[in-house]
Amino acid sequence: MFKASRLGSVAMICVLMLMAGCGKQSADAPILIKFPHVTAPATPKGQAAERFRQLVEERLAGRVLVEVYPSAQLMSDDDSLDALAFGEVQMIAVSLSKLDRLTYKFQIFDLPFLFPDIQTVENFQASDYGQELLTSMVDRKILGLSFWHNGMKQFGGPVPMRLPEAAKGLKFRIMESDVLQAQILQIGGNPQKMAFGEVYQALQTGAVDAQENTWSNIYSSKFYEVQAYVTETNHGYLGYLVAVNLDFWNSLPDDIRTELASIVQEVSIWANKQSVSINLLGRQKILESGRTEVVELTADERAIWQQAMRPVWEKFSSNIGADLIAAAESYGNQAE
Repeated sequence: MFKASRLGSVAMICVLMLMAGCGKQSADAPILIKFPHVTAPATPKGQAAERFRQLVEERLAGRVLVEVYPSAQLMSDDDSLDALAFGEVQMIAVSLSKLDRLTYKFQIFDLPFLFPDIQTVENFQASDYGQELLTSMVDRKILGLSFWHNGMKQFGGPVPMRLPEAAKGLKFRIMESDVLQAQILQIGGNPQKMAFGEVYQALQTGAVDAQENTWSNIYSSKFYEVQAYVTETNHGYLGYLVAVNLDFWNSLPDDIRTELASIVQEVSIWANKQSVSINLLGRQKILESGRTEVVELTADERAIWQQAMRPVWEKFSSNIGADLIAAAESYGNQAE
């Protein structure tokens, strides 16, 4: 009995020594940031994520390691939200439309024809109202650090959509968003919630007729190859919340956390300028392809669209907050 007990004690000591050794090794290893996203590397988000990785490698070499997983290689947007909350990944840049299951306030960015252009969106995001959104999910262990733009959204489909009636009866692919669903129903369309990676094939086979997206996504994902028309509505905004797991962020040494925050802000300024150029280039490439016709709205046509979509604002006013919608609208009025 004694011999067996002694062997057990020795084994336990060995285990403890191994654990101590492992602890020392992990302490010396760089801090790992897993950063999944769903878009292609050439998109605004893809380029921003890669620039973040490069700057961290330059300035925090040996201390922080960033692993970027583009094109949904690791997980979908929906899965990444859960993974971030549970600390399985440390950083994400998720579509703002995906956040309405955590807080209704982010639905503000899906309201159709609320923001006339990217500059208006940026002005609103920089306001006190916009900055408060960054900390609106800390109770879910999700802390927003910044906003990244993709661009303004356009409608692609089998017919020109100069007026809302043209959308009647069309099957539209949308992201998982109650506002986007209401938007399509408002114009008589049939909304189909679908993952981004499935859209090209769905358009090609006729499983859906239409979609909404930015010029950069329409070009990089080749949606223009399987759609006869893209109507330049600029009806919505596609952007991302750059967020971290709250516990992970708070556990970082102060100097590393400060440097990472600085890099995120630097990348955000760079990326949001880049997104404008990338979208303009995408639009030009689509025009040059001759595969689809780009339809431009007149001011009167846009006004008709905005009026037709106004009931969607009213439908979600109590969820989002009338004060938040009024604040966002005021920035749009200033732009006009």
